[in-house]
Amino acid sequence: MTILAALGCGVVAGVFFAFSALVLPGLRRTTPAEGIAAMRAVNAAALTPAFLGVFLGTALLSGFAALGGDPWAWAGAALYLLGGLGLTIAFHVPRNDELERVATPDYWARYLREWAPANHVRALASLAASAAFLLSALRW
Repeated sequence: MTILAALGCGVVAGVFFAFSALVLPGLRRTTPAEGIAAMRAVNAAALTPAFLGVFLGTALLSGFAALGGDPWAWAGAALYLLGGLGLTIAFHVPRNDELERVATPDYWARYLREWAPANHVRALASLAASAAFLLSALRW
């Protein structure tokens, strides 16, 4: 369970890193209308079983891995559940929902300014969670 949680966290960290390193810089090079349209399409694609299965499945695996009581597994679960899943639900989803309603250049500029740094945090938290689960697995 712990190794699967580590792998899931690593995959999710990779997705978030790709956003930070590739997608967001690319969107900044487009017009606001093009960027909004592209981000809306990406947000819709995130609601598919492929991404949600890994994203939410990793949350479940993280919780189960922590039940073993190992401190590294608890750290991994906390990092992923708070920094990966929690930040997504509390911060990114509301902004994505607002992007569906508000498609102005001003909102787009604000969206990128707020969304990107929080995404960096999600990437780092998910990567740190993966490392913590790996450390837990190595203790066995």
